[in-house]
Amino acid sequence: MRDLSSIIKAYDVRGVVPDQWDSDLARDIGAAFVQVIKAGHEDGGPGAVVVGHDMRPTGPDLVAAFCDGVNGQGCDVIDIGMCSTDGLYFASGRLGLPGAMFTASHNPAEYNGIKLCGPGATPVGEDSGLALIRDMVSQGPVPDRVVEPGTVRHRDMLADYATFLRSLVDISGIRPLKVVVDAGNGMGGYTVPAVLGTAAGLPELPITVIPLYFDLDGTFPNHEANPIEPENLVDLQAKVRQLDADLGLAFDGDADRCFVVDDRGAIVSPSVITSLIAEQVLAREPGATIIHNLITSRAVPELVTDAGGVPERTRVGHSFIKERMAATGAAFGGEHSGHFYFRDFWRADSGMLAALNVLAVLGSTPEGTTLSGLLDAYERYVSTGEINTTVSDVEAALDRVRRTFGDRGDVDDLDGVTVSTPDWWFNVRPSNTEPLLRLNAEAADPETLAALRDEVIAVIEEAS
Repeated sequence: MRDLSSIIKAYDVRGVVPDQWDSDLARDIGAAFVQVIKAGHEDGGPGAVVVGHDMRPTGPDLVAAFCDGVNGQGCDVIDIGMCSTDGLYFASGRLGLPGAMFTASHNPAEYNGIKLCGPGATPVGEDSGLALIRDMVSQGPVPDRVVEPGTVRHRDMLADYATFLRSLVDISGIRPLKVVVDAGNGMGGYTVPAVLGTAAGLPELPITVIPLYFDLDGTFPNHEANPIEPENLVDLQAKVRQLDADLGLAFDGDADRCFVVDDRGAIVSPSVITSLIAEQVLAREPGATIIHNLITSRAVPELVTDAGGVPERTRVGHSFIKERMAATGAAFGGEHSGHFYFRDFWRADSGMLAALNVLAVLGSTPEGTTLSGLLDAYERYVSTGEINTTVSDVEAALDRVRRTFGDRGDVDDLDGVTVSTPDWWFNVRPSNTEPLLRLNAEAADPETLAALRDEVIAVIEEAS
């Protein structure tokens, strides 16, 4: 039996190629995926799986092997080729098919992975199929089930993707904007010219795009395509200031996340972007439900409530967000990590769609309005960002946090341990893959935050 727990994780498949996984495993995962979702079987399923990949050099071989596994189950493949993850979600939604996106997102070049979804971009996670796939593949090679294999058909969907996104956010009438975009040699270099430019045959926009690292290169020669790390935004910040641009956009490797830099070159919190987009959604749909995970700023539910919406708090992770959106009919959702989810995009996350919303808001303001000035009203608190601490016993450390802070505020266990008071809150939650505890904290002022941070870290370390 193969131990695949470090590769087939709670939300996706991810690991170093070929040290941790290779084409043989990709083939088995493709075969198991078909069996778990019953694609192409007489007892149900749409009869095909849509597959795409990012710019990583190992992608084509892994895709070919995965397709072989799918075909061996009698199921067809629609291969859309190179795409962003939200491009794959678009294809899954538009075609009504389950999908597989080959990407390791923001991880270094030696990694690759698979993000799986059901028809209509529905999540496939630990509790919705991945555990079954892991168990099946762990037993060894997954045998073919039919004599007549499925087929592979190729289809380019980039233009359809760009047209659909532009139909969701009207930016045709915005004022001229100068925007620096750092694609990090990832898939943003493929999608941005199609959506913001004329590469897909769409009308020209009053947007001047200054590209940074648009060459598709899965070896990431300039910096890691991980905008959540501040050091990867330094070039973007400098270029925004140098060119006096209106804003900067940064995408991760598979372009499902978007980070924003304002006109001063300052990094904008994803919580602020969540609030900004939520207000626009609520202006169109008063009373709508807006999802936010428990790491986002306390300002998000406050601003949603002020705008007449209904805030809904969830655990961290795209599968939880999408499930709650489906259950509540929520119109929009945001995470602290730069993932933004849209009901009209099959409840999937799209960095490009988030960027379009930001451009629409700023572009509708009077000439001379700056993004930094526009966003002042959304900054209500100060936060630590995510701080990781290695621990020898995760549960013991969490229990010590509960006992130490249990009588000082409201405590809940939705995801790790969260303690809240009127002046501050913090959350400590375990990593899914490493012996780490992740601390996020927020307070009304820097002094309170620093004292809280130091105290919580000390408690965690004492239990290690």
